[in-house]
Amino acid sequence: MPKHSAGPAAGPSQRQLRVAEEVRHALSAVFARAEFRDPDLVGLHVTVTEVRASPDLKHMTAFVSGLGRELPEAQMRALRRVAPWLRTQVAKSVRLRAAPDLHFQQDTALDYAMQIDRALRQPEVARDLAPKPDDEA
Repeated sequence: MPKHSAGPAAGPSQRQLRVAEEVRHALSAVFARAEFRDPDLVGLHVTVTEVRASPDLKHMTAFVSGLGRELPEAQMRALRRVAPWLRTQVAKSVRLRAAPDLHFQQDTALDYAMQIDRALRQPEVARDLAPKPDDEA
């Protein structure tokens, strides 16, 4: 019987979170140096907002955005093309038993937050959220 019987709803472990954060820093440093030879990535400004690690730490999903906007599909394809080179760069700076496979995904959290903000600013919603006078006092 396993000592820790955490199910899939338990969330990531502390080790997953720590390693994912180290990988995020390593990827950010590589993107800051901008040593890409791929013509689709020349002059690319990428923000790595989050990295999620698989339980076995063999796969990492990096959520990226282009300085407050979505990256064009050509640049996302280029990132996926250079993933093996990025994996090597990450392996040089993060000490792990095995270098993780990197997967890239658009970060849509900012877009979602702006959509919620617009919804909250609508007059109908603002009226419902306004403090009501106390009739009982």
